[in-house]
Amino acid sequence: MNQPTEPKADTSGVRRHNLSLVLRTVHEAGETTRAAVAARVGLTRPAVSSLVEQLLELGFLIESGKTFSGQAGRPGTVLKPAGTGPAGLGVEINVDYVTVCVVDLTGADRVRRTERLDNRSAGPGEVLARAARVAAGVLGEADGHGLAPAGAGLALPGLVSGGTVRQAPNLGWHEVDAEDLFAAALTSLRPETAGLAVTSDNEANMAALAELRFGALGDLRTFVHLTGEIGVGGAIVVHGELLRGAHGFAGEAGHLVVDADGPRCRCGSRGCLEQYAGQAALLRAAGSRDVDDLVERAAAADPGALAALTEAGRMLGRALSGVVNLLDPEAVVLGGIYPRLLPWLAPAVSEELSARVVSGLWPPDAGRLRPASTTTDASRGAASLVLHDILTDPLAYARPS
Repeated sequence: MNQPTEPKADTSGVRRHNLSLVLRTVHEAGETTRAAVAARVGLTRPAVSSLVEQLLELGFLIESGKTFSGQAGRPGTVLKPAGTGPAGLGVEINVDYVTVCVVDLTGADRVRRTERLDNRSAGPGEVLARAARVAAGVLGEADGHGLAPAGAGLALPGLVSGGTVRQAPNLGWHEVDAEDLFAAALTSLRPETAGLAVTSDNEANMAALAELRFGALGDLRTFVHLTGEIGVGGAIVVHGELLRGAHGFAGEAGHLVVDADGPRCRCGSRGCLEQYAGQAALLRAAGSRDVDDLVERAAAADPGALAALTEAGRMLGRALSGVVNLLDPEAVVLGGIYPRLLPWLAPAVSEELSARVVSGLWPPDAGRLRPASTTTDASRGAASLVLHDILTDPLAYARPS
């Protein structure tokens, strides 16, 4: 029996695909020429020139000066992604703050705002309305830069699936339709955003995406990302793709049990990692009022601060050694509050990894325990989801003539 064949793309479908191919190539390069794009994607120079002209006309690319290769022939015109037009709106909602950013096609943060808010004291609808208010202000500023949001990404601290927060223990949320609530609140403030596509994911996944797409990790494509906030979020990247699991909940490292007889966690279990290495637990153990105070005391060799950081590092290393033995990543990346605390956390973490990882590839001097890049956070990762959609099908987001 003959197997059905895939339907062939028509001419318009092929062109649509090739527009995406060219735009993604320029985006990845940052700046390049038509000739370099043709060599990279395997299309003829006339075909690439035609596609480039359309992308220039639609406002996705700009031309900027000439480049000289040192070889015979005419210099090439430099192509770059446009810094105006369709952009990504990223919104991170956490226990004690909301961060909103707008990222353009170059990958640059153009507008960013963070507001410190106690989101534990408010219901889900109020928290999402707060986030929408911050986002509306950011979008007003983005208007002045010639940027138009093509969609919004929400980074949320909990188990997220299908636009719903199934569980967020540190916020006390259960079965919250976050995407719909945020979209309605934003539309009430800015009616022109009605119909704006909203997507969502766990904040640790978003932070890992930001590190993958905007960070300074070089060619690192398989890593574990831990984010220290009030709790501990985790994400797993394998060969450049998020490992989501069967239901989208993979990476919950903060709820790995490191001491079965340990303190009760908000998730209902006992001895979870975040009860030792989360921000709230660390500050409580050290007797510090905030992270700035903890850093100052640690730098002054305060015994209480150093003891709390050593214990947190030991528990981090214990949890991570199991993850490393299971997944064999190239590196572990620590984000959130951890980069600031790494001088005092790292020795205990590295000691545990060196002792417990069976491959022998994780001695303290291996350089596999790394701080997250300073230019990445979950809001930027959320915006990158929108950029991905634009790059995949630019015609769907073309501005009207």
